[in-house]
Amino acid sequence: MSLEVDIRKRFKGFDLDVCLEAGSETLGFLGASGCGKSLTLRCIAGIETPDEGRIVVNGRVFYDSAARVNLTPQQRKTALLFQNYMLFPNLTVEQNVGAGIGRDVPKADAAAAVARELKRFGLCGFEGRYPAQLSGGQQQRVALARMLAARPGILMLDEPFSALDAHLKGVLEQNLVDLFSAFDGTVLYVSHDIDEAIRFCDRIAVVDGGRIQEVDTADELVNAPHSEAALKLSGCKNAVPASKVGDHRVFVEKWGVSVETVQEVPDGVAFLGVRGFFLERASGPGANNYRVRVDRVSDARFDRTILLGFLDRGPGATPEVARTDDEMRYLHQHLFWRLDRRSAEGPLPQVGDELWIHIPADRVYLVCK
Repeated sequence: MSLEVDIRKRFKGFDLDVCLEAGSETLGFLGASGCGKSLTLRCIAGIETPDEGRIVVNGRVFYDSAARVNLTPQQRKTALLFQNYMLFPNLTVEQNVGAGIGRDVPKADAAAAVARELKRFGLCGFEGRYPAQLSGGQQQRVALARMLAARPGILMLDEPFSALDAHLKGVLEQNLVDLFSAFDGTVLYVSHDIDEAIRFCDRIAVVDGGRIQEVDTADELVNAPHSEAALKLSGCKNAVPASKVGDHRVFVEKWGVSVETVQEVPDGVAFLGVRGFFLERASGPGANNYRVRVDRVSDARFDRTILLGFLDRGPGATPEVARTDDEMRYLHQHLFWRLDRRSAEGPLPQVGDELWIHIPADRVYLVCK
């Protein structure tokens, strides 16, 4: 089982340029809204037509602009699960599950396939109900059962949990585990949630601006990102432009400070990243110790997010921006610190406090694009 994609499609103000290969695995597409994730899936399914390029699934050419090949969605026999599941409202659960099975399949075989998937996804007893009579979770299970019953060459899921609350999402994730374990082939999974992608995907493609910036395992993406997009999408709140000023030192213009690094700084370094929960409180001056002011705090269930403004900004620093002038630029000149409220020693930092913070030199990410 394999997938080869090398396509381009141009819109006014946006270009899709995707090149990737996948085998019998679950490949995640991780990126912000509008970056081209869903568009890529729609091109593979035949719902959208690229301007040029080539798409091959399991050795079968779906699209080849040079050879003038462009199979219809029906000929491609892919399974694409949208956010709203796209069930037929006038068909029963049983009929919906069987809707994707080809007419060339004998009736007995089709009925057996439907029965098998109804059982797999816990839908026995719901065969005669209509989508409007089902909960959101039940509708999703019907959609997943329909995907497998059709025996597609490739599975594609486009943010299937985006409309579900956290509790229901946790329960229904187990349905996807059943789906993926039952399918021997390529699965493409679109998400903007790094934790969701890590749970389901063997590898993750970082998509930004219509292009794939990198394809890595979850561990590599989190612990050794290679692009600004990967830094941000992996949950790194402190991802800022940086320039090389030494073999082991960079200057961060927005913060107005230099940062020492254990790793050697590459000549083409463009961004520095450091995760908020890696920051440490310091007692005074020292290497990578900075005097800061607490400008904002916000609490979650178990941690406090603290925005720190640098008090000793050096030459070459970007002029400070007031919150009232430009909220986004104001936020980007701050250091985000995540403090575990359960293990914090002493009183939690409050707005207006001045303190020292340490950036561990071995916890800094450096990327060149």
